[in-house]
Amino acid sequence: MKKLENKTIAILSETGFEEVELTSPKKALEEAGATVHVISPQSGTIKSWNDGNWNMDVKVDKTLSEISEGDYNGLMLPGGVINPDKLRRNKDAVAFVKSFFDKGKPIAAICHGPQTLIETGALKGRIMTSFPSIRTDLENAGVNWEDSEVVVDHGLVTSRSPEDLDAFNRKMVEEFVEGIHEEQKTS
Repeated sequence: MKKLENKTIAILSETGFEEVELTSPKKALEEAGATVHVISPQSGTIKSWNDGNWNMDVKVDKTLSEISEGDYNGLMLPGGVINPDKLRRNKDAVAFVKSFFDKGKPIAAICHGPQTLIETGALKGRIMTSFPSIRTDLENAGVNWEDSEVVVDHGLVTSRSPEDLDAFNRKMVEEFVEGIHEEQKTS
């Protein structure tokens, strides 16, 4: 049996995602047996950013208005500069992401992807990493930021850049296999 068989994972994205930060985790999740849906506020396709240029179109499987957190076992957020900036301004996207925190479901975000997480108000006290240019944004949201290829904090997996994808994909699959994490206890 594959590790993620019978699990459905959402990849939430907008046009302007960093191509490899969506395609590589999607492939890793599918190879682990997961059903993966690319979710976006709009239907049709979303366009990737690759090596400083617009590149491929990725099919949107479901729109935000068609789904809920209950349909998914985990959430993955690719980076890119444009994608998370658009998502963090979309109240439905932020509510969808926040619902994963509320239910203790695992979330994985790479590079600039954590920008969307800031809007949920759920990051205070978390240990995370990201692309260095959003470090201050995350620290201002209460994050203890560290410069590591991958950081796992109570079901939240973060990485810095495409160079970290191997480690990110491994830890993301591990956390999605574990599933729901009980609310973090503070002593």
